[in-house]
Amino acid sequence: MSTKDLTKDNPLKLILAFMLPIFAGNLFQLLYNFTDAVIVGRALGVEALGAVGVTTPLIFMVISFVFATTQGFSVVLAQKFGAEQFDLVKKSYASSILLSGILAVFITLLILPNTVLFLKFLNTPSEILDMANSYLSIIFGGLFATIFYNMLSNTIRALGDSKTPLYFLILSSVLNIVLDLLFVVKLNFSVAGAAWATVVSQIISGVLCLILMCLKFPVLKLNLNDWKLDWKFLYEHIRIGIPMGIQISILSMGKIILQYVLNGFGTNAIAAFTTGMRVDQIFYQIYLALGITMANYTAQNHGAGKISRIKKGAEISMRLVLLITIFSVVVLGFFADEIASLFMETSNQEVVELAALYLHIIMIFLFFLGTLLVFRNILQGIGEVGAPLLSGVVELIVRGGAAIFLGYYFNYTGICFATPLAWLAGALVLFGGYKLSLKRRLKKLKNK
Repeated sequence: MSTKDLTKDNPLKLILAFMLPIFAGNLFQLLYNFTDAVIVGRALGVEALGAVGVTTPLIFMVISFVFATTQGFSVVLAQKFGAEQFDLVKKSYASSILLSGILAVFITLLILPNTVLFLKFLNTPSEILDMANSYLSIIFGGLFATIFYNMLSNTIRALGDSKTPLYFLILSSVLNIVLDLLFVVKLNFSVAGAAWATVVSQIISGVLCLILMCLKFPVLKLNLNDWKLDWKFLYEHIRIGIPMGIQISILSMGKIILQYVLNGFGTNAIAAFTTGMRVDQIFYQIYLALGITMANYTAQNHGAGKISRIKKGAEISMRLVLLITIFSVVVLGFFADEIASLFMETSNQEVVELAALYLHIIMIFLFFLGTLLVFRNILQGIGEVGAPLLSGVVELIVRGGAAIFLGYYFNYTGICFATPLAWLAGALVLFGGYKLSLKRRLKKLKNK
């Protein structure tokens, strides 16, 4: 059985071994996104690139919801695996497939007929509206592939294997680039070609991933009994998965508000802020990889009733957050200008300085970003949904409010503080939620 039991052996070794493939995959995804934009921009021009770019907020919101929700489904599977209840592991896998199918139908029927409406709401320029709608319609028409691909990847991680999802992410990204070149450059399918490349690559990767799972993970081999409906068990998946999806969607709304305010400060400010976010995404991926690791580590150990190992894992994670933050502060403190310049197509000094200002501000708060992602995922691994959802609401209020009020009084500099202050507020909520949740669980164990 090609799985990894995260309830035994040295927690630090387990956390690092699980985290590094996730981080590598996240970096590869960033590289793919950059390459995809270059292919579309150079082959089809600025308008086509703008048409694809304007769909990003909506696609990001939906895909984030899908990833978080299917990750929530896999939390139940990881808990049952940690408890060595392998019959329930199979039942959880079947439940995840069923719920992912329902999710795919619901989201597709909700969004696909209304793509033009959504694009107009985002104030899409009329000259690129048709292209943007063509791209968006194909992406959401193939949403079932995205949902099942994410569900399968999260299921594998729940079993303690973070390397196999990395291999399929690399395969999907390489396939996507090859198909981009074929459909967009060779066959001249315009932006529709880029959308088809994404959908087809995910279908192929998803099918191959499913075949490999059948061969590599006997614990997931299903029989008819595993498909019998158990409403209480299904609700357990929904109770964790849907709030996780809603929470990430709430965060996306805050980013849309921030972008709306930022757009009023002119082209240089937008270019600088966008460049700064490209850079901070690299550092963000390290913390995110650690967070995803802790969700799976916590879920397995919670299933095994090993609360002390969860506490130990949290302590180790916070030490790692501190080390990562020190490294990030040193790099950004000394080289912000040079790094920002690498991500720019322009040599405009004002844009470089504004991007460096953003990076110097966020580096002060990176520790709170790490804290937020670690404790959010620990709580979700335990099965707690209240504090993570509350933190999402708090982040939305703080990010949106800070963007509006600080942007009004301090212009671009105020905007730069909006996201870091949201990290700080969310981290405080989640740390408090972690302390209360762990206290409750220890009390339950003592009363058993």
